[in-house]
This record gives sequence, structure tokens and C-alpha cells, in this order.
Amino acid sequence: MRERRALRPGRLRPEPTGRKSHARKIKEPKGDRILNTLLVVIMLLLGLSIIYPLIFVVSASFSDPLAVNSGQVTLWPVGFSLDGYKAIFEYPLIFRGLINSVFYGAAVTVFATFATIAGGYAISRTDMPGHRLLMMVFVFTMFFAGGMIPSYLVVKSLGMLNTPWAMILPGAMSVWQLIITRTYFQVNVPKELLECSRLDGASDWAFFIRVVVPISKPIIAVNALLFAVASWNSYFNGIIYLTDENLYSLPMVMRDILLQNSFDPSKMSGVDPAQIEKLKRIADQLKYALIVIASVPPLLIYPFVQKHFVKGMMIGSLKG
Repeated sequence: MRERRALRPGRLRPEPTGRKSHARKIKEPKGDRILNTLLVVIMLLLGLSIIYPLIFVVSASFSDPLAVNSGQVTLWPVGFSLDGYKAIFEYPLIFRGLINSVFYGAAVTVFATFATIAGGYAISRTDMPGHRLLMMVFVFTMFFAGGMIPSYLVVKSLGMLNTPWAMILPGAMSVWQLIITRTYFQVNVPKELLECSRLDGASDWAFFIRVVVPISKPIIAVNALLFAVASWNSYFNGIIYLTDENLYSLPMVMRDILLQNSFDPSKMSGVDPAQIEKLKRIADQLKYALIVIASVPPLLIYPFVQKHFVKGMMIGSLKG
């Protein structure tokens, strides 16, 4: 009776128990297989072209100076040596540049992130008079800029030449990041939340500090990381606005040593004149060690903000 009921019209035939249904696999066309294989090979070659220079730089920084100068280092370190890293901390110009870069990066990150978050929130408020005109002014600067000479004259007229402000204020705003931040607030801060806060007696400033900032960690992480990396790698502003070596950032010192070969062992602290010729041999190893030291801070910062960085970029770039 049970089997007849299961076979009545309008009812599905029950699948036999104890048997495994095998799905038929769709065979990939030969042309697609060839294309996929070709793409994999190309990506592997591109990956090797990127990874090998990194491995070589790290290996050369830990190799013996003579092996580096003679070209014996190809992939792995030859004759382990830390002379290049010791020279970095004994060379006062490099250590001072490292301290300056940390200071410039921290100042730019804090100041620029706050300015971008505050400006992006203000422009996202449709009840602010002239918010569309202000946004058009910002976008206009993305396509039409005054150029290097007017920027130099502005910095000079403000008395910022040969001061730390010349490395902080000119890079303290990015219109592209401002647009991303504005879009983030338009998606994640509804008007109803503002109205409820006003009913509770909160001012615009209190709403921004107590409500907007706590729910904006992803976009804050995005801005902080982008500003920090841009400031850490920046050297063009220093070339234009600075002439005092005591204010040079690490990228500027690297530029002088890597491109202009301005490494002078006599400036190292506690150096015997008889050792100057020996120290000149570590110039190449010093260059590789300097590249490694300059690359470490961004690599250490990124893992801590990666989660918020990806989320903030996705939400801030798409308007719902």
C-alpha cells in the first residue's frame, strides 16, 4: 500500500535508498584548458619577477660585503654578515632620517585622518548649506592643480620652508580619500540616527564624536593606512621644501645613498680613520639593508588594519 501511494499520479517516485547519485561532470573545452594553463604560466612568471628581487635584496643585506660586491649573491645569503645593519645605526644621518620619518608619518596620519573624517562627514550631510558646491570645488582640484611653483610660493609665504610643517601640511588632504569617506557616511549613517540624537538633545559635534566616530572604524583604518604609507614613502616634498639635512626623512636619505652614492664612512660615530677604506666596501650591503629597514614598518602595520581596510574600501567605494 505504501509503494502504491508513492506511485500515484502527481507524486514523485522515491529515490532508491542505499545508492549514491553521481553527478555528471561537464568536460571543459580544450580551448579553455589551454587558455587557463597559459594564464597560470604567465601569472607564475609575473610572481617570480616580483618575488625574486625581494629575496635577492634580503639575501644581499645579510651577505658578506665582498660577496655582494663581487656578485656572488644570487638567491641565498653568502657569508652571513650584519655589517650593513650595524652601519645603519652608526650612520647618524640614517638614524636621524628614521626618527624624522616616524614623526612625519605619525603627525600626517593623525592630522590628515581627522581632517578627512570630519570633512567627509560634513559633505555627506545634505542639510549643510552649499555641500554640493563645496564638493565640486574639491573635485575640481583633482583635475586642475596650480602646479609645483605656486605650491612652493604658498609654502614659502606661510614660512614653512625648512620646517617640519612643510612635510606635514601639504600632504594632509586627499580628495580621493575624502570622496570615499563621504560615500561611507552616506551609506552607514542614516538620517534617522541623527534625528534620534537631536531628540535626546545632542548637538552636531556630540553626534559626530559619540555616534559617528565609533561606527567609522573601517574608514578610519583606511585613511590612516593610506596616509601613513604615503607619508612614509614621500620624498618629493622634502626635495622641494627642505635644505637642512637634520630635517631629512628616511626616503630622502635613501635617495642620496642609493642614487647619488653619498655614503661617507667618516660621518659614522666612533670610526677609526684606518677603517674608512674597509667601511667603503659595505656601501652596497648598506643599500640593501636600508631598503629592508624602510620596508618593514608598512609590512608590520598592514596586518593589524587589513580587516577594517578591506571593509572600509568596499563600503566607501560603492553607494547603496
